[in-house]
Amino acid sequence: MIFQQGSIVVRKLRDSDKTLLAKWLSNPTILQYYEGRDNPHNIELVTKHFFNVEDHYVTGCIVEYEGVEIGYIQYYPIEEEYKDKYGYNNRNEIVYGMDQFIGESSYWNRGIGTELVRGMVYYLINELKVDVIAMDPQAWNERAVACYEKCGFKKVKLMPKHEWHEGEYRDCWLVEYRRENK
Repeated sequence: MIFQQGSIVVRKLRDSDKTLLAKWLSNPTILQYYEGRDNPHNIELVTKHFFNVEDHYVTGCIVEYEGVEIGYIQYYPIEEEYKDKYGYNNRNEIVYGMDQFIGESSYWNRGIGTELVRGMVYYLINELKVDVIAMDPQAWNERAVACYEKCGFKKVKLMPKHEWHEGEYRDCWLVEYRRENK
């Protein structure tokens, strides 16, 4: 287990979770926000994208709510080339990224995403001693951006045509949480 906060438990990804991820990432409702409806994932793609040994720096996790597996979250140190791209020039800062989704849409709009993000922020800042947490949600995804702002993230800059999603490059916000926000 990585952490528990209230009714949420976050645990490391297991091989047995491939089927669960494939279920979520073949659902158009979920894909609209994560990966894209034109990019459904079967077991083979899930294995390639989430269980790739080359991406060992990414810690992938399953989110459980009241004992039910409902989502995915990952965190990782930002690589030097992306630090430069995002404007993190202080090499002494520990900068991590994170991404997440709730794969069971019946659990949307219940405050669980906010509780999850707050729990992961607490874990990264207090347990891993991270200085900055950065995310790059697509600008049109106002619900996600509002959730992150509610959790203390600040919009840093708009990144035009930053992410390929459903056949076009989409604008994204660089949002960050700094240790001093605590």
